[in-house]
Amino acid sequence: MVSRGKILELLRPDDSGKLQIVLSVEIFGQIRSLAAFRLTGAQKDYLVVGSDSGRFVVLEYHKDKNKLEAIQMETFGKSGCRRIVPGQFLAIDPRGRAAMIGACEKQKLVYVFNRDNAANLTISSPLEAHKSHTLVFALCAVDCGFDNPMFAAIELDYSDADQDSSGEAAAEAQKHLTFYELDLGLNHVVRKWTEPVDNGANLLVPVPGGADGPSGVLVCAENFLIYKKENHPDVRVVIPRRADLPGDRGVLLVCHATHKLKNMFFFLLQSEYGDIYKVTVEYKTVGEMETVTEVKMKYFDTIPTCVSICVLKTGFLFAASEFANHALYQFQGIGDGEDDVESSSLTLMETEEGFQPVFFEPRPLRNLTPIDDMPSISPVMDLQAASVGAEETPALLAACGRGPRSSLRVLRQGVSLTEMAVSPLPGHPSAVWTVRTSTSSNYDAYIVVSFANATLVLSIGETVEEVNDSGFLGTTPSLRVGLLGEDSFMQAHPQGLRHIRADRRVNEWKTPGRKTVTQVAANLRQVVLALTGGELVYFEMEMTGQLVEVDKKEMASEIACLDVGKVPEGRQRSRFLAVGSFDNTVRIFSLDPDNCLGMLATQAVAAAPESLLILDTAFGAGAGAGPESSSEETPAATGPDGSSLFLNIGLSNGVLLRTEVDRVTGQLSDTRTRFLGARAPKLFGTTVRGREAMLALSTRPWLGYMDAGRFVLAPLSYEALEYAAPFASQQCPEGMVAIAQSSLRIVTVERLGETFNQTSCKLRYTPRSMAILASSPSSPDSVEQPSTVVVVGSDHACASLAQVEEARVLQKHAQKAAAKSGMEVDGEEEEDEDDDEDEGMTPEEQFGAPKDSEGQWASCIQVVDAKAASVLSSIELEGNEAAMNVCTCSFPKLGPQPVVVVGTVTDLSFYPRESSGGYLHLYAVASDGGSLNLIHKTPIDGIPAAICGFQDKLLVGMGKILRLYDLGKKKLLRKCELRTFPTFITTIKVLGDRIYVGDNQHSLHWVKYRAKDNLMYCFADDVTPRWVTTAITLDYNTVAAGDKFGNLVVCRLPAEVSDEVEEDPTGGKIVAHQAFLNGAPHKLEPVAQFHVGETVLSLTKAELQPGGQEVVVYATGMGGLGALLPFTAREDVDFFSHLELHLRQENPPLCGRDHMHFRSYYFPVKDVIDGDLCEQYATLSNELQRKIADELDRTPSEILKKLEDIRQRIC
Repeated sequence: MVSRGKILELLRPDDSGKLQIVLSVEIFGQIRSLAAFRLTGAQKDYLVVGSDSGRFVVLEYHKDKNKLEAIQMETFGKSGCRRIVPGQFLAIDPRGRAAMIGACEKQKLVYVFNRDNAANLTISSPLEAHKSHTLVFALCAVDCGFDNPMFAAIELDYSDADQDSSGEAAAEAQKHLTFYELDLGLNHVVRKWTEPVDNGANLLVPVPGGADGPSGVLVCAENFLIYKKENHPDVRVVIPRRADLPGDRGVLLVCHATHKLKNMFFFLLQSEYGDIYKVTVEYKTVGEMETVTEVKMKYFDTIPTCVSICVLKTGFLFAASEFANHALYQFQGIGDGEDDVESSSLTLMETEEGFQPVFFEPRPLRNLTPIDDMPSISPVMDLQAASVGAEETPALLAACGRGPRSSLRVLRQGVSLTEMAVSPLPGHPSAVWTVRTSTSSNYDAYIVVSFANATLVLSIGETVEEVNDSGFLGTTPSLRVGLLGEDSFMQAHPQGLRHIRADRRVNEWKTPGRKTVTQVAANLRQVVLALTGGELVYFEMEMTGQLVEVDKKEMASEIACLDVGKVPEGRQRSRFLAVGSFDNTVRIFSLDPDNCLGMLATQAVAAAPESLLILDTAFGAGAGAGPESSSEETPAATGPDGSSLFLNIGLSNGVLLRTEVDRVTGQLSDTRTRFLGARAPKLFGTTVRGREAMLALSTRPWLGYMDAGRFVLAPLSYEALEYAAPFASQQCPEGMVAIAQSSLRIVTVERLGETFNQTSCKLRYTPRSMAILASSPSSPDSVEQPSTVVVVGSDHACASLAQVEEARVLQKHAQKAAAKSGMEVDGEEEEDEDDDEDEGMTPEEQFGAPKDSEGQWASCIQVVDAKAASVLSSIELEGNEAAMNVCTCSFPKLGPQPVVVVGTVTDLSFYPRESSGGYLHLYAVASDGGSLNLIHKTPIDGIPAAICGFQDKLLVGMGKILRLYDLGKKKLLRKCELRTFPTFITTIKVLGDRIYVGDNQHSLHWVKYRAKDNLMYCFADDVTPRWVTTAITLDYNTVAAGDKFGNLVVCRLPAEVSDEVEEDPTGGKIVAHQAFLNGAPHKLEPVAQFHVGETVLSLTKAELQPGGQEVVVYATGMGGLGALLPFTAREDVDFFSHLELHLRQENPPLCGRDHMHFRSYYFPVKDVIDGDLCEQYATLSNELQRKIADELDRTPSEILKKLEDIRQRIC
């Protein structure tokens, strides 16, 4: 179970080692702590969540419903992340008897777990363990076996420092390790023992106790690991450190995991640099007490720094990375190598300068092997939308990550496909099918490929090879091939129907006269042929295994397509046949013996139907992951489990219709429309997560499947396919075989449920900003869009590229000298390095960037081809410059081609924020478009936190100054400036002659520039203080902005004020001096406010769907992406407002946080509907769905359709 800030996710590695998201729940609150426990003798775990709800919440997971349910919810304090309200720290007794939940300061509460008569979990009233004027740094539960539960905390008493104004008491404040004991007999908590600890202590690791170990805790301090226990001497061991780490840098341990075996246990602890250490504790029993004799700490491996690591019982290690992708590793060893550096408490040596350190050199992975990674774009430093290449929809370009793990991600909407095999075919195939030998077989035996005049049969085994004894006719093209009955085959071709029995006996049915077969539909027991002239011929398999003709029917027009559903379990036949005709109609016919081929329903469509697919969501429901919601109020319309029967219609104009079929009457209702592409969709049945799904092939492939009670239609990030069929083998149990041009491809869905498919390009340093280079197409007829991006990056206390290269040269010289002197070279490590490079992880990514002293910066400018995901050129900055911003700007003197402006700062420090100056670099784009040429460099006297092109000039925000520059021969020239901003300019946007400026603490300011007078003046601002991080213009009078506390706001200038400003006859000279409320003369009005829950770092506008609506996309520091969709109809606003209101009442958030309070964390939510809450309607039970629908005077299907329509406008 993992926490993503405000989302709980349940992850599970599948059989192939891929991480799959089993469940994802939005809790509408901030998750501060998370812990699992199991009652003694129980068979399942419970989950305790510490959040900002002010409640102690215990959750239980129901596997059959795939749902988390709150079984205990005890209120103990106010909501919100407060210093003295518990929730930040959580510790649970290893025997599952009690839990302590603590605040950052003062308060700690203990809850006792128990069972009632029905074996249900109960909790006691809270027991207090408060201590005023005390800060808590860490909390853990001590393993004492079945003695009274104990908890340990690292605390600091600041009562003396609070009274001492000189600061001496604060400098002398001492941290203490305190043990709390819960007396189960007296039912109270006492402070049992306390002892001073190193002031660098930051983490506690409990040591197994009882029959498993000596008990006690490991205190992780700076450079040391200390074993502590009551009435036991301290056992100290020094933490091994890297040989190249500067002496003034300490080593802190940030996360840990404990692994228990039958006769031993060990700990894995990770440092802030990513190094993992294996810690073992040697102990012996003296009398009735276990005494620790030695603590060993051995270098284990190095992976990117994590916020948490978890060892699974299946031999995997899950690493939740602090930045960029998370990873799943498999153990290849447990660190028993004798050549690994080891530090021991017995060999600890103290010198005059302190304890002697132990050094090691990081090496490639030896004990861990990467199995899978989970994409993460945390943190997103900049986000922009752009059309990459000739794609029909824009992609999102995200500059994300930190340090060597930084990257530019191209996010394309769709689910990724993994290519398992690609094989060229002779000629151009027209269709492909897969066939199993019998219904009891789990895997396919044949792949049948149809050509214009032949049929190719391939046998699936250890190798795929052509066979001629399958019974299929190879001298004619095939229209349909499949399994019939228990173990016989069916092959339909233009001249008739071929039934191949298990003993290879063949029954043939020939078409009458000169008629030919045009369309075929079939399942295990039924076959329907469409002949030229509009004739339908229906076959059905008898109990004897003989295929017989049952009925015929003449249609009024030629038949374009047809489909028959799968045979439901326990029935003889499918009841419905769908027929599409060229007269733009789709009809439903009955296949019941009493009314065979009798018409039940007709639906007119806007264009000729090209493909049909009847999809029953009941198939495979037992293997699904969640309750299915009812799509119709009438029970007859749905299956016993709430599943529905849908008819999917692909039209020649590229539109997909999805219509519900009543299971009893066959009537069609609730039609939903989706445009897929310019090509007519071809529809095929497939299997996803054990359930029936739909594959639609248009200009791009689409996958339709059921997920959490709703039907999801997601594009696939793959090239256009022409024909497809489901494919199952031992290596690929849920795959697809498809035709693309003249090749046969076997593909499988890699990560179902992801919204975007990612293409990554590695960057050198942490990206700070990026700009898209707009250039002319290569030819007038070209539809290729520019895909070149300029990214600036910088890192603090990081060695520059020149220093790294110099160190590598010195290392090579040292290796050569060692080789000449006869020393052996470790070939194993070289081999490991080669393997590591093959997997795409550079040494900097694994080990981190080489460190430099404080105040030193490494920075560069990189030109990236987003389409090819490659770096075209890089410019390394020197002189301790740090690139902060980049933009494109046009100057008439330099021609029509835009130039690139980069703002840099030298000797930057953040606290206090100061520097020795900065520069504005002006670059021209080279003719090849892949490199930059420096024009000149302009010194400035501030930090250029925001730059923007404006009316063939350049706007620069430096601290409190907004300055306008024009082009000069040797440098940029100042034109005018405005010095009235309160604190620090963070963002600049322009539209027309207006400038929209975001301040670090004082929200938005609107500035007008009068070119005639060369004057800038601020005419409007916001009365609410907002710590603006990013902004975007929506129109001339409206701006959307995000702040550092996770709020989004849309501010608008009233229309009458806007007209007054534009028509001001004084040119703003009087308005500029008419201050109001210590600010500008006019005030902005917030028209919409909403709390996201994560710091918003970037905003952009995009149309993510062909024919969709333009939305505002925001990105957060946690790597989250969201969209704001403007409503265009008052009816939609009323509907979703009432739906949100009922969901707040009927489906409160999981962890007890009030939804309205959460969305109004800092400012009252205003005129924003929470789509995340509305989407939870599909996950509710059928009864609750009907209850809410009745309150809204609608049916559940109408509400689901509304939600789907809104979703389709976005993506």
